Amino acid sequence: MLTVDPGRLVDDGDRVLDVGCGEGRHTHAVAMADVDAVGLDLDRERLVAAREGFADEVADVAEATPGFVRGDAFRLPFADGTFDVVVCSEVLEHLPDYRRAIDELDRVLAPGGHLAVSVPRYGPERVCWALSEGYHQVEGGHVRIFAGDDLRRAIEGQGLRLVDREHAHAFHAPYWWLKCFFWERDAAGEPPMLLSAYERFLEWAEFESPPLVGAAENALDRVLGKSLVMYFEKP
Repeated sequence: MLTVDPGRLVDDGDRVLDVGCGEGRHTHAVAMADVDAVGLDLDRERLVAAREGFADEVADVAEATPGFVRGDAFRLPFADGTFDVVVCSEVLEHLPDYRRAIDELDRVLAPGGHLAVSVPRYGPERVCWALSEGYHQVEGGHVRIFAGDDLRRAIEGQGLRLVDREHAHAFHAPYWWLKCFFWERDAAGEPPMLLSAYERFLEWAEFESPPLVGAAENALDRVLGKSLVMYFEKP
């Protein structure tokens, strides 16, 4: 499940960094193209899963060779201007000092490069916080709710220019509302039938990808999209 659209960012030969790559969903996607891709994360187990997952996905694509690096978003282990494209998807809401991370994203991005950032959208996220304290109090969980314009101004303050913004994952907003409403039961391993059924629907929609279902979610993104996605260009 991709939140950022690599097709809007990446050209052949680009150097691409996925900050907070987790298990590598965006790194895997961009590495299918003719690019030098690097996924960075602080979690060792997720990096191992990212490496293994990519090997399983593209065992027959010898030229696809992404790198995976353990590192901190506050101190990226790369020289200034190393990358043509930087992706930071669903990461900044976890960081106490997100502005410091934005400084680093800008620092390693080359002039003329592109930055894509996504965070949980204000409205759906506010509902999650209202329904469950556990949702945002788990270790490593969300520490803030972003107002989109505030995040945009913080990034534009680095001199980057907003190119476009959109919303994504409309079907995931109701799922997380249900998950938050039944948080204690779900955490105890006793999710209600409604939550389990909706989770199966999401899996079906993702892996089967029926065109009409995808079109329906795209139509709902403007209203219900769980994620805010912004695309920037560096002068």
